[in-house]
Amino acid sequence: MAKMTLEELRKLRDKKKVEIKKRDVSDRDTHIIVGMGTCGIAAGGKVVLDTFLRELDSRHLDNVIVTQTGCMGLCYVEPTVEVISPGMPPVIYGKVDASVVKRIVDEHIVGKQMVSDHVFDRPSADIIKDGGK
Repeated sequence: MAKMTLEELRKLRDKKKVEIKKRDVSDRDTHIIVGMGTCGIAAGGKVVLDTFLRELDSRHLDNVIVTQTGCMGLCYVEPTVEVISPGMPPVIYGKVDASVVKRIVDEHIVGKQMVSDHVFDRPSADIIKDGGK
């Protein structure tokens, strides 16, 4: 392995600090949880996770934290994503791919509307009728 220069080490340190800060939950009000159990990974969960990170970075949505979890128990609709956002009921989306990630960011995170054709687990209907309030 080649030796790194001091400048290369500083760049690496700064890059890692940014990556670590992305996982800090303080000052974040929206939480996206990507199912990364074996079934989720096999169905494309890693692509979904990476797409969320890129999409949120490109839009500078710093109030959103993206984490991963194991199996959510909805293996038949993997990849699955849970979104917890203020003013909205918590929801689990299924059959998520890169295009659905963009819709979740546009419609749910920014527009405060559920992506109803991908909802696979949600609160009871009376909560949804009231707009999650």
